[in-house]
Amino acid sequence: MSTPEAELPKARVVLCWHMHQPSYFNPGTGDYQLPWVYLHAIKDYVDMAAHLEAVPEARAVVNFSPTLIEQIEDYSAQVAGFLAGERRLQDPLLRALAEPVLPDDECERRHLVQQCLRVNHRRLVEPFPAFHRLVELSRWVERHGQHVDYLSDQFMVDLLVWYHLAWLGETVRRRDPRVRRLLRQEAAYTIHDRRELLEVIGELMGGVLERYRRLADSGRVELSVTPYAHPILPLLQDVQSAREAWPEIQLPLLERYFGGEERARWHVERGIETFEKAFGRRPEGCWPAEGGVSRATLELLAESGFRWAASGGAVLDNSLRAADQWAEDDPRWHRAYTLAGADGAAGNGGANAHHPPLHCFFRDDGLSDAIGFEYSDWHGDDAVANLVNRLEEIADRCADPGQAVISIIMDGENAWEHYPANGYFFLSGLYRQLADHPRLEMTTFAAAAAGVEPRPLERLVAGSWVYGTFSTWIGEADKNRAWDMLGEAKQAFDRAVPGLKPEVQWRAEAQLAICESSDWFWWFGDYNPAGVVREFDHLYRVQLTALYEILGVEPPEHLSHAFTHRGKGSPEKGGVMRHGRADG
Repeated sequence: MSTPEAELPKARVVLCWHMHQPSYFNPGTGDYQLPWVYLHAIKDYVDMAAHLEAVPEARAVVNFSPTLIEQIEDYSAQVAGFLAGERRLQDPLLRALAEPVLPDDECERRHLVQQCLRVNHRRLVEPFPAFHRLVELSRWVERHGQHVDYLSDQFMVDLLVWYHLAWLGETVRRRDPRVRRLLRQEAAYTIHDRRELLEVIGELMGGVLERYRRLADSGRVELSVTPYAHPILPLLQDVQSAREAWPEIQLPLLERYFGGEERARWHVERGIETFEKAFGRRPEGCWPAEGGVSRATLELLAESGFRWAASGGAVLDNSLRAADQWAEDDPRWHRAYTLAGADGAAGNGGANAHHPPLHCFFRDDGLSDAIGFEYSDWHGDDAVANLVNRLEEIADRCADPGQAVISIIMDGENAWEHYPANGYFFLSGLYRQLADHPRLEMTTFAAAAAGVEPRPLERLVAGSWVYGTFSTWIGEADKNRAWDMLGEAKQAFDRAVPGLKPEVQWRAEAQLAICESSDWFWWFGDYNPAGVVREFDHLYRVQLTALYEILGVEPPEHLSHAFTHRGKGSPEKGGVMRHGRADG
């Protein structure tokens, strides 16, 4: 006799959304070079909070990188200060929206027009006929090489207002009466209209972190953290770890990143400190940058008091094969693991009084990539039905559904502009269906770690969620050159730090951390779009130069020159997201 469905243990489902942006602040100019922090905040971060607020039974993990937290706080302070007449806005795009007098310099105006064309045309332009007309005329001017003074001040104002209206979250457009009025107006926006829109932006920026804090306080969301500036910890700790999953890799000239273990620990400790200040609690879990893990990384996270960490499914596959633990029909990604022999994990007693076992969870790449790359072109109801059906099939294959943890881990910000209405119909439908499901339980990684028995993992092959390797960040000529430039700067740091005053040393450590971010290396490589490669080449050299200047050391000549091949590719979704598998 079959067991009634209501009596079967539920399979746990964890939706983990990773929110992350690198530091776009240019220390040389005092401005933010790119606007993606505040644009994603007013669109994706507020929408993702609103969807969770709307379904009280829903549960999820939301991961924040500390450099993103700091930039959100800074933008909030900027807007509040500007509206009070006390502070200059430090983002050129936001400043152009807010200040009554538009820039009259042709280069500045052309840059503003080009920025307003950096938008998903299908999802964020075509739904708004008034915006569509402005964009088409702007593109005509660009194609025909016309001077931007062909575009009147009123045209520029309307273009700037519409760009920001398009970047607002769908929940904001539906609920805020000020925004609804501006959408109906369509054109001829005034200084008052622009100020009102800036007030909306300021309220969203000022309230978004507090919304997540309240969700966490109510037990509906688990907040987790990434090490401070989003570095690939295993590569800081040991560059040679890249060979574990890719033995034939061509590594940079530097054989190791001197002092890397100390730097990894600094990022972890500073990340926890920044997180605690923002959310009033210590994080229980860590999504290491890009799911980058190694034995040394997991040991560091366990020593730092984390209860769980997560990575990609290909890392688990590589590790099980290396340990001869592989079984083709085993639902291997849908369990918790502990690494044998690691501090505080199975093999070291598993009951270390100082370091409890660190539970490791691994991403289901197929499900996660379906949300990132497939469902955006589906009807929302069909996409939800397909995903829920796939989750049910996984639960059916598990010998013990009560021990199953199905992990969907993905970018929580870049996917939604490819969906109709910023993913509104998909996300709201998904939360409702999963919250009421008789066989699936929405939960968090911390709750899952407390309720399941982890499997021992005999070996861990170092890698990331992208292909199970570190190939996205090292091993290609431009990426390797960037690592050698970083290693050279680190040596200058080590020589200079003993002679620095404490407050200058603190600034230098923070600036070095920005230079150690994974994001620069992500974008280097000729398979990426030329324009983005050019921007990140420039900003990386700006950040390295700032480090030398803080140290009081003359920057090397090569920082005056671009070093990348500038990019020739046109990757899917613009390259901001990747598939978890090389054949994805």
